[in-house]
Amino acid sequence: MRAVVMTRWIAEASPRFKARMAGALFLFLLLTAAFTEFFARGRLSFAEDVAAGVTEVSCMIAVTLLFYDIFKPVDRRLSLLAASFNFVALTLELLQFLPHGVNIGLGFHGFYWILIGYLIFSSTFLPRILSALTAIAGLCWLTFLSPTLTNYLSPYILASTFLVEGSVFLWLLVMGLNAPKWEEKASRLTKLA
Repeated sequence: MRAVVMTRWIAEASPRFKARMAGALFLFLLLTAAFTEFFARGRLSFAEDVAAGVTEVSCMIAVTLLFYDIFKPVDRRLSLLAASFNFVALTLELLQFLPHGVNIGLGFHGFYWILIGYLIFSSTFLPRILSALTAIAGLCWLTFLSPTLTNYLSPYILASTFLVEGSVFLWLLVMGLNAPKWEEKASRLTKLA
């Protein structure tokens, strides 16, 4: 019963609130990931490591669902494709599927961010500079498809993606999105349906 009420509440929330919520959740995810990756690496107990992982995955699932809903008015199919890529990425990461040392999950994550960059560029309710930042993050994640590049660039790529993605989500947290323009896109979508 509570899940139904919560789902309905989220569906009825304003697009600006959804954008800010995505920003807050992703910022929390980035802080957790940065702490575990750069400061506490190898020093966490098994339970603490699992708790950090569950926190990161839960936040990313919520952000993916919020982004799907936010970008549905821009292009429903592309928004669904992006969300699907990210769910595949999360699944592969959780399974630690690394054939021949290739992190395919992070590759899917890279394609997710490139699609989100395109959706931001096509939208009228977010600044286009954010699309460039998310595309850069996507390209950074794609480097993990090459074990050689990963060995040479891994700490720099991780720091770059944290910085770039953090900038995007800080914008969403502070500024949100242009709600009237989002509603205009959404109303055009419902007229076409």
